Amino acid sequence: MHVAEPRSKPSDTIYQLRVGLQSSEPHIWRSVQVPADMTLGDLHTILQIVMEWYEEHLHEFEIRGGRFGSEAATDGTPWMDAVVDEDRVKLIQLALTLGATFTYTYDFGDDWVHIIEVEKVLPPEEGAQYPACIDGARAAPPEDCGGIWGYASKLEILNDPEDEEYEWVHEWMGDWDPERFDIDTINECLHRAFAKRSSRRT
Repeated sequence: MHVAEPRSKPSDTIYQLRVGLQSSEPHIWRSVQVPADMTLGDLHTILQIVMEWYEEHLHEFEIRGGRFGSEAATDGTPWMDAVVDEDRVKLIQLALTLGATFTYTYDFGDDWVHIIEVEKVLPPEEGAQYPACIDGARAAPPEDCGGIWGYASKLEILNDPEDEEYEWVHEWMGDWDPERFDIDTINECLHRAFAKRSSRRT
């Protein structure tokens, strides 16, 4: 897809994005505020933090038919198909409008598809630190649990100690709390990850 040149100052624009994990029930979601001058590569880092993934797998954005990813994640091996380098594209260049949606897929085996919607386009608040997670619900599934359906199956097993698979699932997942959502810890991690940026803005 064509990437536009910014028509406004990126530093004056904050995107509030709602990130929802496709097919999760009850729904797993986050709401994050992100400066428009961040790259898609930065957004990838933000999504890994707010969903508490561990960056162990490949990922890809799809925006209006365009595909964006990182060759760094493939140890420098080029993608088989045309994929734009996410580190070269800033959010402001994508001309994101209120209500626009796009996807972020993490782990092409388990296929964690995140639907991302532009909830608001805002001016930055005085003294606020960005990026920031402002709301959300429930823990993202653990890595390598078999996709959304595998995760749902394991939760059912954990709720039934009489199930013949309960012992190994409990051993693997421990005392997993699917309702856990620690916004303070998430924001601490975001602030650490983007500390240099925060110091430049203060």
